[in-house]
Amino acid sequence: MKISIVTVCLNNAATIEETILSVHGQTHSDREHIVIDGMSRDGTQQIVARHSEKIAVFISEPDNGIYDAMNKGIAKASGEVIGFLNADDVYAHERVLEHVASALSDTMLQAVYADLVYVSNNDPRQVVRYWQSGEYKPNSFSHGWLPAHPTFYARRDLYGRLGKFNTDYRLQADFDLLLRFMEVHRVRTKYVPEIWVRMRTGGATNRSWRNILRGNLEAFRAARANGLGVTPFFLVRKILSRIPQFFSRHD
Repeated sequence: MKISIVTVCLNNAATIEETILSVHGQTHSDREHIVIDGMSRDGTQQIVARHSEKIAVFISEPDNGIYDAMNKGIAKASGEVIGFLNADDVYAHERVLEHVASALSDTMLQAVYADLVYVSNNDPRQVVRYWQSGEYKPNSFSHGWLPAHPTFYARRDLYGRLGKFNTDYRLQADFDLLLRFMEVHRVRTKYVPEIWVRMRTGGATNRSWRNILRGNLEAFRAARANGLGVTPFFLVRKILSRIPQFFSRHD
């Protein structure tokens, strides 16, 4: 099973090499790493070039934001399965893609996802938040639930049939996409209860309280646009649902 891993980046010279090496270190060898760069000016392109033998596709050009770049990666992917690894994130262990392929060897399944931990931007060994995705239940998205998108691997044909990221959403297009896949179209998914990704804090969505508010408003719009009968109380439930992640423990 060939797996395409898409990494989008913009001025990630401090972390992109670690991400590339994390993909390269996976035991599942039937993979391709696609890097989509938004014209970085901090040396990111030169670092990627140093590892060109590990990269199947590298594009560096202006884009219309992170989700536009992700859509470019989907368009370039040739694997049966597509997943995303951010330019400042790494896999939790070397067998993640092996576990993805094992789960999706069940031909009835269309996607698989797991858990992630947020780690300190200054000390990646320090876990500050545990995102335990949990099993999907009907109407979960109406309550603000969302599986950890960086752990989500879907068969490539889903993006052709159900659509890519909606770039009208600048911060929550992943919520919209997963809502469409799982809640609206009820694609067959499997939750694997283990940590797959170590994600640095400081991403665009959580960078400030302003972005958190904007992102949650986008999620509300996406829910309404996809036919979920949510009320403004959705915003409160979505924010409150994240609080236990800061206190949950993991092995």
